[in-house]
Amino acid sequence: MKPIYRAITLFLVIISLTLVSFNWKYLRSDKTETTMQQDSVLRHVVMFKFKESASKDDIRKVQDAFSALPSKIPQIHSYEWGTNNSPEGLDKGFTHIFFLTFESEEDRAVYLPHPDHKAFGEVLGPHLEDVLVLDYWSSKE
Repeated sequence: MKPIYRAITLFLVIISLTLVSFNWKYLRSDKTETTMQQDSVLRHVVMFKFKESASKDDIRKVQDAFSALPSKIPQIHSYEWGTNNSPEGLDKGFTHIFFLTFESEEDRAVYLPHPDHKAFGEVLGPHLEDVLVLDYWSSKE
């Protein structure tokens, strides 16, 4: 191999390794998670499908009990809820969505076993057919 080709090959290898090393730092999940935590908030999304036997009054009690949680658990940064009105028909029977925001995983860790959250579960339990919960770090991009 001619010296010029060796030099070009060596140069390309060095550039490739540098790029891989640089990109690896930013693709690692722990680095991404740390960045997400600093630049975003933790969303906690809860969707309910109620039993057919649940009356409007039963569902209202669940709504009221969930809506009382932010005043009882200070780690809840913000809260909203609503009922499904999507025309797509893809709700799979889930009718109610509750959207909580936490500033940290530690705040969520206080909320989950909190006695008032557990008490809410007692109100909900007899009327619940299914639940779907998703948590994510919001992206500001």
